This record gives sequence, C-alpha cells and structure tokens, in this order.
Amino acid sequence: MSATVTKAAAPPTTAGGPRHLAGTGALLRLALRRDRVMLPVWVLVLGVVVVSGAGSIDALYPTAADRAQVATTMTANSSLRSLYGPVYGDTVGALVAWRFGVFASVLAAVMSLVVVVRHTREEEETGRQEMLSAAMVGRRAPLTAALLAALVANTALALVITAGLAAQGAGGALALGLAIGLTGMVFATMAAIVAQLTESARLAKGLTAGVLGAAFVLRAAGDAGDAEGGSLLTWLSPVGWAENVRAFAGDRWWVLLLSAAAVLVQGFLAYELTGRRDVGMSFLPARPGPAEGRLASAGALAWRLQRGGLAGWTAGFLVAGLVFGGMVEGAADLVGDNEQARQIFQRMGGAQAISDTFLAALLGLFGMVASLYAVGSVLRLHGEETSQRAEPLLASPVGRLRWAAGHLVIAFAGSVLLMLTAGAGMYLSYGRDFGGVMGAAAVQLPGVWLLGALAVLLHGAFPKAAVAAWGVAGLSVAIGWIGPALDLPQAVLNLSPFGHLPKLPGADMAWQPVLVLVAGAAVLVAAGLAGLRRRDLVTS
Repeated sequence: MSATVTKAAAPPTTAGGPRHLAGTGALLRLALRRDRVMLPVWVLVLGVVVVSGAGSIDALYPTAADRAQVATTMTANSSLRSLYGPVYGDTVGALVAWRFGVFASVLAAVMSLVVVVRHTREEEETGRQEMLSAAMVGRRAPLTAALLAALVANTALALVITAGLAAQGAGGALALGLAIGLTGMVFATMAAIVAQLTESARLAKGLTAGVLGAAFVLRAAGDAGDAEGGSLLTWLSPVGWAENVRAFAGDRWWVLLLSAAAVLVQGFLAYELTGRRDVGMSFLPARPGPAEGRLASAGALAWRLQRGGLAGWTAGFLVAGLVFGGMVEGAADLVGDNEQARQIFQRMGGAQAISDTFLAALLGLFGMVASLYAVGSVLRLHGEETSQRAEPLLASPVGRLRWAAGHLVIAFAGSVLLMLTAGAGMYLSYGRDFGGVMGAAAVQLPGVWLLGALAVLLHGAFPKAAVAAWGVAGLSVAIGWIGPALDLPQAVLNLSPFGHLPKLPGADMAWQPVLVLVAGAAVLVAAGLAGLRRRDLVTS
C-alpha cells in the first residue's frame, strides 16, 4: 500500500493553526470516556504500589543503621544495580525511589504508549478515524487528543506519588513523581512518531515497546558497571534519566530537562509526520506476504501474525532469567538477619532454604508476567475480529474452531516456551540444580493457562467484556507482587491462581492443585470455544 500522500493532498506542515486542531476537545473527552476504567486503574494501582513502598521499607528497615546497611549492600551488588539501579541515599524516601523508581517509570511508559497508539493508529486501522475526519476535525486533532490523554494520566500519576510520599520530603516526592510522569510522556511522544511510521497498531506498540526494552537494557548495563549511575549507557536511556534525578537524595532537577526536551522534540516530529500522510497510510508500507505455501492454513497465518511478539517475549525472558539467576547466590546477603524480609520471601516462595525460597519467588513472578503474554496472545483473536480481518477469513472453508485453534496453540505453547526459557536463563547464571530450576519454572504453567483460558471464555462467550481478562491478569500480578510485602491475608493471596501452586524448588510437589488448575483451564477453553461457535461476530 502507498506510504505517503501527494503534495496536493498534504496540508501545510506547520504544527500550529486552529484549523489543524479543530475538534481536539471533543476527541479528548471521547478518549477519556473510552479509557474511564483503564486509566484510573493504571494510575491508582501504580501510584499505590509506589506509595505503599514507604510503609514496607519502614517496617523492614526501621532504624537509620538498618537502612544504611541495606543501601551499602544493594549498591555493592552489580546484579541488583542492574535490576533496580544504584542506591543514592539511606532515607525511606531514597529507598522507595531506588526500589520502585525504575519499574514505575517503565510501567508509566507502557501505559502511555498503549494510550497513544490506541487513540491514533488503532483508530485509523479500524476505520473509525476516517469517519471522524469527515466531520469538522483537524488533521492534527486526533494526535493532540491522544497526547493530552497520556498527559492527563501521567500528571495524575505524578500527583498521586507526590501526595502519597510528601511525608518523606515534599521536594523528593515531587522529583520522583515528575521523573516517572515525564518518562511516561517521553514514550508517549515516541509512540506518536512510531504510529505515523507503521500501518499496524500491533506493530506500533511492539516497536515502541522494543525501544523501551532497549532503554531498560542500556540502563541495566550501565548501572551494572557503575555504582554511581554515571555510565554513558545509563545516560543514553530515558529510564536512566529518571533514575539520575536522584529523588530524596539531592533532587537533581536539571535532569528533568532532558526528558522535557525529548518530549518537545519528539512531539514536534510527530506533528510534522502526521501532516504529511493520508489517514490510514504510513511511511513504512506493509510488506505483502505469500498467498500460499506456509500461509495456506489458519495456524500458519496465526504463527505469522504472532511470531514477532513471541520472539520478543522469549528474548526478554532469557535476559531477565540470566539477570535474576545471578542474584540467587546473593539472596542470603540481601535478606541478612532481617526476619521481616525473610518472611516476605517465604510468603512468596515457601519456607525452605533462602536460595530455594528466592528461586521460587522469582519464578512465580515470571509466571505472573507470562500470564500477560498468554492473555494478550489469546485476545489477538478479539483484535482480528473487531478489525474485521476475521470475517473474510471465516467466509472461506476455514471454520471458527480452526481459526481460533491456531492462536490458542501459540498462546499456550508460547507460555511453555517463555517459562522454560526463563528457567534455562536462571540455571545458566545460577549454575546448579538444573532439574529443580526447570521444574519450578514448569509448575507455574497451570496458573498461566488458567488466566489464558479465562480470556478464551470471555472472548468466546462474552466478547464485549473480553478486555476484562487484562484486569484479572493485572490483579493476579498485583497480588503476587505487592501482596506478600503488604502482608495481605492468605485468603487474598489465594485469589491468584499462583497462590495455590507448590513452592518449588525445595518444597514437596503437590499434584492436586496443579491438576485442578489444568482441569479448570480446559473447562474454560471448552466453554469459550462453544460460545465462539454459537455467537455472531463482533465489529467493535
């Protein structure tokens, strides 16, 4: 397909002018209305996780001596620096910024890129933007509304963090909130650029997420080699900029100017690009694929559509496994004599030797993240259906079950690949107990499959509620991540399927919960496919 428009069709390239922004307010209200559930959940959950960290750290390390010791220990461990960054201070606020700053910045970036792509390229891909553009809507109004929606979300997140941590120091709380919010906006404007370059919302999200992953890796590599955060690799990463604000430890306000400048430059470039192409077109045209051969079956088509995403997830799990595996030997030093820290890990990974407990806890987290892949891969069916690409395919001799089966095989088998890859990575850097590590990785799969199966049920039987599968998976991750640290009751921890799995390695294998979860997943998949066979296709 053609990538750009002719000169006659292109409007003036200036980014200003009221006629280019006509309808922005209405589109912003529409975007916020569509995201009235998703954005508040993102902001509140992420903000509460960061803010609640202050109470957890104060309980774990109640004295200044305890905090000074843990700061020294964390900074001396290159594996921990690569994961969280260096510790720049020994106050509660500084430890919160160290423990949650990097990951909150990454999650704010994910939220932002999803919002921008959803209200730009995805609107064009589904044809809705073309109908809106037939009204009094300016050329750059959709992009402006999408960026403003991301700005509203990131501003709200910064305010939640600032207000929640103000007791630890108002200046540091504001610095941390701005650092996280501006990181989100850096990737919002980056997603805006990528959305102009690609024809697919899926590819736009994937490419922007790939840049985010590269930024995280650059920061991790830089911090692993430099305990002061001054490595060139760290400074090449927007995530590294957020870290180097050093909230609660000097508050280097000038570093925020780097993020602000990146937002302005990328935003200007996105505005320039959006004025030089037709609605629905892109600067990088889609590559046509073969009409026969390896794509002659529905399963081959599903593989073609999802192989890039699976490859990216697999590479990420391998790298993360290598990093986390290298931390296991230092687990005892990490916990030390702190009984509260030991109890947290035992709630996550069982009451075994601390290295086994640490392995079980980490692999449990891998399982929770793998469930996000499984849900997303299953819901690719929903995306194909709502974008009306499934309808012409199903008009051929391909039946609905064959069409669905291709994507489901990739979702469930792909999750197996991810967990085994994570286990292999951990074994390579840990260097012992291959069978125990791989078994602990594999035992997480029933929990992953149950959440993926729930997505199948929702898509098949209740398609308008299919996106709720993300909420359930996100709740499971939140319970597993912050539940043990907040000492939530076991009844709450059991709301996640991962709370019922045996804590391997080290604990005895319990087959009953594993078989129950597998059976439950099979029942949900069967019910979802039965619903898919009987209902009409959805178009939005």
